[in-house]
Amino acid sequence: MDRRGRGGSGDAEGYTIAAEFADVAAVIEAVATATGKPVDLLGHSYGAVCALEATRLTARVRRLVLYEPPLLVEHPPGQVEGLRSLLAEGRRDDLVVTFMREVAGLDDRALAATRAAPSWANRVAAAHTLVRELRVDDGYTFDPAVFASMATPTLLLVGSDSAGFLQTSTERLAEALPDCRVVELPGQSHNAMDTAPELFTDAVLAFLGEA
Repeated sequence: MDRRGRGGSGDAEGYTIAAEFADVAAVIEAVATATGKPVDLLGHSYGAVCALEATRLTARVRRLVLYEPPLLVEHPPGQVEGLRSLLAEGRRDDLVVTFMREVAGLDDRALAATRAAPSWANRVAAAHTLVRELRVDDGYTFDPAVFASMATPTLLLVGSDSAGFLQTSTERLAEALPDCRVVELPGQSHNAMDTAPELFTDAVLAFLGEA
């Protein structure tokens, strides 16, 4: 789905991350009602936070796949302000590149693969959403206790070369979820769907295909 401010979806003032959770849950309910079947849900990065919390709002998720939700984020002084300045100057491509390097922790190889992917143009078009999403911790606190009863089978994907806070976030979530497994993607960081699509797809489909 196109989240708020992305692709074909509109946007609005007064953005909250809770509204994103409700958006995802609403789409899940609509799809499950239309098909008569529960939904398999995959979320990456900030979208993984939305997918995680949306699963608590509906009973229609069969299996959940989360790739490095940034649950425990600490931004160095001036980082968010610097990205906000790039946006104000209209330097959207530079903003996304800087975000990928400084926040997502992509190295030159991973960044080159991500820029070469067809999705890059969409990333640049949605650059304005990155600044607000950097503040995922504003109004949201990861509380492990609330997930103790979440029985949805969950796959957590993490790159072996990913930034430390992403690996730590994955570890903390794995400890909180009662029915989950962690699969490490060797030699990958935060964007394995671009740098190693077959590795990424194989891990996802193997999990979704289980009885």
